[in-house]
Formats: sequence, structure tokens, C-alpha cells
Amino acid sequence: MGKQLYFECASGISGDMAVAALIDLGAPEAQLQETLATLPITEAYEIRISRVKKSGLDTCDFDVILPKDLDTHDHDMAYLYGHLQEKNTAHEHHTHRGPKEIAAIFDASAMTTGAKETAHRILDILTDAEAKAHGIARNQVHFHEVGAVDSIVDIAAFAICFDALCRKYAVKDCIVKEITEGCGTVRCQHGILPIPVPAVVNIAAAGGFRLHMTQVAGELVTPTGAAIAAAVKTKDQLPESCQIEAVGLGAGKRVYETAGFLRVFLLDD
Repeated sequence: MGKQLYFECASGISGDMAVAALIDLGAPEAQLQETLATLPITEAYEIRISRVKKSGLDTCDFDVILPKDLDTHDHDMAYLYGHLQEKNTAHEHHTHRGPKEIAAIFDASAMTTGAKETAHRILDILTDAEAKAHGIARNQVHFHEVGAVDSIVDIAAFAICFDALCRKYAVKDCIVKEITEGCGTVRCQHGILPIPVPAVVNIAAAGGFRLHMTQVAGELVTPTGAAIAAAVKTKDQLPESCQIEAVGLGAGKRVYETAGFLRVFLLDD
């Protein structure tokens, strides 16, 4: 009983969509910006929070802006594989972070204890899934410079917003019934991967959530988004009846044949 958060992932889920939905639901922007500023990340980045239209509806957009010389087309997949264009170039100038280095960044920040616990849980799920996918030990998983910055900030931002809302509304449970995924393939530095990508498959197989496979061409569920859903889920069924108190809409960046946003509901039994 009590307050619950329901993640309706009819258009999939990614890190930025999840953060944006919680901001739209009422997570304090000022507190988020102030806390993110305490992350000991040496690379330059900016946070942009704006309003955008998705399927004609007003939604929140959360974006991690990186310098042009660090940018990639898809940060969420780049964290492991790097620039697609760097396939035949040297990598000595790039910084690679492992799980321990990223965990240390969370620990050194001004995030609350609850937010740090959530961030660590997301990182652990993501690391385990990638390690299994590539047949390597956890400490051999290294996150590429660009995607690492984006993913670190997405994970931290979600954890900060999630903790703030849970404390504000005394949230008892988080419901993730299923997550809609697309089909096809995605290209990364090391080749072409099928959708859902291996990390997402591993997270789902580990009991994180149910996948609803569709014929929508494209990757609707990113590894970071999947790890977030698995980290917070405590239930997979909605109550027979409930009161909707608020809803947040988080915009996705990619354009697919879906509504293009994640909805997070605040429910009261």
C-alpha cells in the first residue's frame, strides 16, 4: 500500500528518457544541477533541460551536451564501443573507466546515501550484463570516454531524481510491467548487433523485466535504460484500482514509429 511509481515503457526506455520523466514528475531541477556539479568528472559537459513536443504532447527533454570533439551519434551505446569513426585510429588519447572508477565518482559526490545506492545498483547491473555479453570479468569492462561521461551523468541524474521523489512522496514500490522493444540491428565499432542488444537481453534474462517485442524498426531499449528499470523495479503488476496523482513524460531522442516518450506515474492505492 502507499505511493507507487509506475514506469510505462510503451516506447522503450533510455537513461535520458528516465531522467526527463522524473524531472517532469516533480524532481527538483536546482537540486539536480547542484548535485551533478559535485561529480568529479574532468571532461567538460553541460546539462540542458527543455520542453519538446512528442506526438503532439508536451514532454520534458534531458540532454547531456558534450564538446564536439567528444560527441558521438549515440552516447548510450558508445560507452562500451567508442566512436564508430575511430575503427581504424589509435586510442591512446582516450580515457577509459572501469566500474570501480565510476563507482568512486558516485561516492565522491554530494549525492545522498539513497541516491548513491541506486546509482551503484544501476552500474552493477549494467556491468554484469556487459561482462556476460563479452565473456569477460567485471573488472575488464571499460567504458569509453564519451559514452562514459554521458552514462555516468544519466545514471547519477536518475538516482538523484529518484531518491528525491521517493523521499518526497514516501514511495513504497516501483512497477515495471514490461518494456517495449523494437527489432533489427544496430552498428557499433566492433560490428553489427541484433536488437535487443546483448546487454539488454542479459538484464531481462536475469529477471529484471519482461520484454514486449514489436516490429518497430530500431532500438527502443538501451542498456542504461534497461539497467535503470531493473534496478528500481519491485513489482510487475499494477493494482486493480488506484488514484493517479501525477505523471511525468520524458522525451526520447530517436525518432521511431512510437509515441517517443516514457511515462512515469505517481500512484496512490
